[in-house]
Amino acid sequence: MDLYAVIMAGGVGSRFWPRSKKSTPKQLLKIFGSSTMIQETADRLNGIVDTNNIYVITNRIQKPEIVKQLPQIPRENIIEEPFGRNTAPCIGLASIIISQKSKDAVLITLPADHIIKDIEEFQGTLRNAANFAYESGGLVTIGITPTRPETGYGYIQIDERLVTDNIYKVYTFAEKPNYATAVRFLESGDFLWNSGMFIWRADSILDQIKIFLPDLYEGLEEIRNDLGTDSFETTLTNVYGKVRSISIDYGIMEKSKKVYLTKGKFSWSDVGSWEEVYQLSDKNENGNVIEGEVFTEMTVDSYIYSPDKFTAVIGAENLIVINTEKALLICRRDKAQEVRKVVDYLKIHKLTDYL
Repeated sequence: MDLYAVIMAGGVGSRFWPRSKKSTPKQLLKIFGSSTMIQETADRLNGIVDTNNIYVITNRIQKPEIVKQLPQIPRENIIEEPFGRNTAPCIGLASIIISQKSKDAVLITLPADHIIKDIEEFQGTLRNAANFAYESGGLVTIGITPTRPETGYGYIQIDERLVTDNIYKVYTFAEKPNYATAVRFLESGDFLWNSGMFIWRADSILDQIKIFLPDLYEGLEEIRNDLGTDSFETTLTNVYGKVRSISIDYGIMEKSKKVYLTKGKFSWSDVGSWEEVYQLSDKNENGNVIEGEVFTEMTVDSYIYSPDKFTAVIGAENLIVINTEKALLICRRDKAQEVRKVVDYLKIHKLTDYL
């Protein structure tokens, strides 16, 4: 078994506007501490995946900054997609590239923008899942035991009978629920948060793509035939121009009979909004999280980010305030998921300077 890692790093992080931009989206920012999120993702693989076996799938706009932030990863391992086509084409592309290098490749597929603590537990979960995936040919996803009725995550229902050590058969995938449904999921005890992290053999996921997404598989075979040739970039662009945008969850995981789940017993968050950042951050005696030169008076339970200019907030509660050089966001914490609508507005009105 040869362990490889695929870091998916093409997203724009629209719910992190105005800090997240096209060229520097969420995964390339320092949200917590002194390292960016993609640097932390790569660092978590130390000791389990050789640096030469780490691949990053991104896009043309973000690639230069990723090369700069991850100098330890071979430049040829940072692959740019010509267009964003969601996770199924991204994972398929990585799988054909890596399967050319190793017939025994097991891929650990990770988003670039998660927060994970308990690294030893995380790595142990990966090793156990990789061994099962290698021996069984199964597709393994990592589920997180929910701690609250969260409406921002998808859920996975499992058969609670163990297949083997910390490996369970998956019943169903559920989209992000409303609050009442999330409460029912939590009370049932057999639903877990869908972390979006996967472990599988390269040949196993390609076999399932062939069955459930034959058009994508046909395009991937075209790309495979031109790997390492002068026509690779042209073929890649042509194929991506034809394939449909589809997630690996919807395209494969919800349909395949070979899907398993391993429980991640480590602290995890996909940091999907400014509210998540607030929840994960250390707070002062008033329940505020403050970054930058900020004055507050009669202000509680708020997240205020303003490193570039002095900001004063008076008589406020439960607010998100993000003040950058070019833009200002003010929203209630419980509306943090709606920030992506600002990005939609800016796109529609072609206000690209703010994107």
